Amino acid sequence: MVKKLVPLMILLAVIMFIPVPDGWAVLPSSILPPEVPEDNPSTPEKVALGKKLYFDKRLSIDNTVSCATCHDQVKGFADGKKVSEGIRGLKGTRNAPTVLNAAFYELQFWDGRAITLEDQAKLPIINPVEMGMPSFKDVEEKIRNIPEYKDEFMKVFGTDNLTMDHIAKAIAAFERTIISVKSPFDRFIAGDNNAISQAAQAGWKLFNGKARCNNCHGYVEVYPFFTDNKFHNIGVAMNETAFETLAREAQKPDADSEKLAFKAGVAELGRFIVTHEPKDIGAFKSSGLRNIALTAPYMHDGSEATLESVIDFYNKGGVPNPNLDGGIVPLGLTDEEKSQLVEFLKSLTSEDLDQLMQ
Repeated sequence: MVKKLVPLMILLAVIMFIPVPDGWAVLPSSILPPEVPEDNPSTPEKVALGKKLYFDKRLSIDNTVSCATCHDQVKGFADGKKVSEGIRGLKGTRNAPTVLNAAFYELQFWDGRAITLEDQAKLPIINPVEMGMPSFKDVEEKIRNIPEYKDEFMKVFGTDNLTMDHIAKAIAAFERTIISVKSPFDRFIAGDNNAISQAAQAGWKLFNGKARCNNCHGYVEVYPFFTDNKFHNIGVAMNETAFETLAREAQKPDADSEKLAFKAGVAELGRFIVTHEPKDIGAFKSSGLRNIALTAPYMHDGSEATLESVIDFYNKGGVPNPNLDGGIVPLGLTDEEKSQLVEFLKSLTSEDLDQLMQ
């Protein structure tokens, strides 16, 4: 009896959407809205201002790069490049992660060096590789001198003396509206057995069994974002062999994690540049898997071009190294099983992406 009720309860949870503030996606009642900082409550006006800033290339030093440049809705809010490119074609060290559902993540960036979306929104703007503004003061002055923003910041924050905190708060408020949990898989898990193919259903079973994907990307009804929010060394970073030397550089008292994250070689230390804990060498955040089919290439360095190559990487047990996560082992998947896993991952593609940006 209980087994019969569980699917029905899940179906009801998905059907019964809960109300959220204007501008936010409508969520199933089983999912709590993302946490909003007390000092940055969401309003429709703030979300609209944040959306405008998100797409405004004038936030960069030469008016060529906006947040959307690396987080394009057409590409699943990523950029489709191996590593992100900023002003004058300068290249970073890491693949641009999707912004979609980032509001639900405990930490931001591949190494978790930003705690909130507000923290994250500030840093690319003054990064010399990304948007290149010299300082927060220069950003404030540039935006303050754009007449159209004067009234909008006054309306949202009650002042025309805008600061970097105001800019970051508006962008973060907008990013908290970029949420989607509507995919064929969601209809399947709610009880529609025809929502995904038989191959995808077989892949779902493998995901939770032989393939061990759920160790780091587990699905939970109340948190269906397929990430454990933790950091793991799966061996991708082991192309860099001088970790001992690089770790000593990262541990210097004046080391700046933001600069280290963009320094070739050192960036491969991953979470270590934030924590300085040896266990975090080469460890990067488990990315969420929703819309993963839209955000190739994969891994923190974009080293895997396709979902098929990602599955092959895990099937081989990653790259052996002293810090390899204990859950990464050879899987022994057949070609058919690998194909089924890919079909499952494709079923996580949202059906409402076009509506997000209206």
